[in-house]
Amino acid sequence: MSDLLERLRTELPAEALITDPDVTASYAHDMASFCEAGTPAVVVLPRTVEQVQHVMRTATALRVPVVPQGARTGLSGAANASDGCIVLSLVKMDRILEISPVDRIAVVEPGVINAVLSRAVNEHGLYYPPDPSSWETCTIGGNIGTASGGLCCVKYGVTAEYVLGLDVVLADGRLLTTGRRTAKGVAGYDLTRLFVGSEGSLGIVVKAVLALKPQPPQQLVLAAEFPSAAAACDAVCRIMERGHTPSLLELMDRTTVRAVNELASMGLPETTEALLLCAFDTPDPAVDLAAVGALCTAAGATEVVPADNPAESELLLQARRMSLTALETVKSATMIDDVCVPRSRLGAMLEGTAAIAEEYGLTIGVCSHAGDGNTHPVVCFDHTDPDESRRARESFDAIMALGLELGGTITGEHGVGVLKKEWLARELGETGIELQRGIKAAFDPLGLLNPGKLF
Repeated sequence: MSDLLERLRTELPAEALITDPDVTASYAHDMASFCEAGTPAVVVLPRTVEQVQHVMRTATALRVPVVPQGARTGLSGAANASDGCIVLSLVKMDRILEISPVDRIAVVEPGVINAVLSRAVNEHGLYYPPDPSSWETCTIGGNIGTASGGLCCVKYGVTAEYVLGLDVVLADGRLLTTGRRTAKGVAGYDLTRLFVGSEGSLGIVVKAVLALKPQPPQQLVLAAEFPSAAAACDAVCRIMERGHTPSLLELMDRTTVRAVNELASMGLPETTEALLLCAFDTPDPAVDLAAVGALCTAAGATEVVPADNPAESELLLQARRMSLTALETVKSATMIDDVCVPRSRLGAMLEGTAAIAEEYGLTIGVCSHAGDGNTHPVVCFDHTDPDESRRARESFDAIMALGLELGGTITGEHGVGVLKKEWLARELGETGIELQRGIKAAFDPLGLLNPGKLF
């Protein structure tokens, strides 16, 4: 420990090092439940690329594991510390280095907050689409590490589709530049895409070149009430089958709606079994919403209400964004799943989740990026009750098994981390895991970067 600190101090300022155990403990884990976390030896908050390189060279020399972190808003344990590790928090590297309206790119450091970047590019008439529900606090580096998504993915896609290039500090301290600033480029293997979603296990992202889009018109939102989740999912299928391209297509079940109302008195309709939110940012969104409204009615909607203006639309989006926070108030703890299935199987996924909730005697609320088939079943339980905690964990696994049975994946945007290691092996199979481990060994032969995550 003394040797580690002595070496780190040779090229790091005193304020970049945290050794107080009461403080370092606060960096030990992200927001996931049921994920083990160790005790870090030190927390380092670098401000420059050179400082990150020094940390990695020191870690390699002393064979000390390094756990990269952003804002720790993750939900899989991917940022959890291991015993004796260096926690490398990138939150102080928070500069927007460049915004280019001509090239339609932004160049940023990893600690930039998603919402801060979004507002900055808006001032140039540009748009950075990825918008996780935690966008006011999560960082771009964390978004890249977990390949996060958001509410607008149904039209604009996920983080991976906006990362053009990266600067990455490798395990031995070397600096690697991947990708490009150009609109096109196919030189060599796509290492950029490989780092996206790697959860800090291959290298430390210290700079990102991000693609931007022209800022679209303000969107208008339609809210449709349904007597069942199956009817709402039928409406989703009809909307996509007819070729509509909504900027947002989200679903909240009855449990979620009630939790949001309880938390914030939003006035959402509590008599509904499923609330579908659909938005368009086209030049004339009212026309699109009218067409979608008719499809919702045909699928059995009991009420279809289009927003009259952007302010009303934003209020509905705020309700959706606070869904996970609201469900966290139902019981003392939650497990937030992240299963994505083909859109055509979304109804079966929600019906199956409801059956699992009944089987295990638990409250499970579901909010969903319905247009992507990406569901977030939230298992609510009392963490002080051993039996209820056991049932919560078992129900969580049952939901993942259901997703795989329906042709889906165990994670659409939250990542694997610690929480889903066993399930990643089931999804990828023996050969897939063997190849992934080989890639990990090529980038990190000593196994120092975020050990114990993924597999």
